Amino acid sequence: MSDAASGSASAEKLVGIVLVSHSAAVAASVAELAAGLAGGGTTAPVAPAGGIEGGGFGTSAELISAAAASVDRGAGVAVLTDLGSAVLTVKTLLAEGDELPAHTRLVDAPFVEGAVAAVVTASAGADLAAVEAAASEAYSYRKV
Repeated sequence: MSDAASGSASAEKLVGIVLVSHSAAVAASVAELAAGLAGGGTTAPVAPAGGIEGGGFGTSAELISAAAASVDRGAGVAVLTDLGSAVLTVKTLLAEGDELPAHTRLVDAPFVEGAVAAVVTASAGADLAAVEAAASEAYSYRKV
């Protein structure tokens, strides 16, 4: 999804988005939804990193690293996660220091709403801090 969803984003310095889920299907579906809701024009690069090698449930440091590398356009990478061990895996990669692109940030945000907010904001050309803020603000979205 990263290059297919990004359109001409590879030529621009947009914040990349990585969506880490314990399920490959969930990560891919949320990435598709977020890219689709970003509207026309240039869409920020977004990549799912779900499940483990071989298709099972879990998180994979290798899949996360590869996804982050695939969306890195030089403006930073925002990583959103679904559940506990996904957070721990990303924190471990960040602590190692050389497994993720420079300026990669773990974003505390709801997975679906935060992903949509992050991709829409990044697609508008916002910087990493603004993308993180938009995704985090999704915690306050009211449904009733």
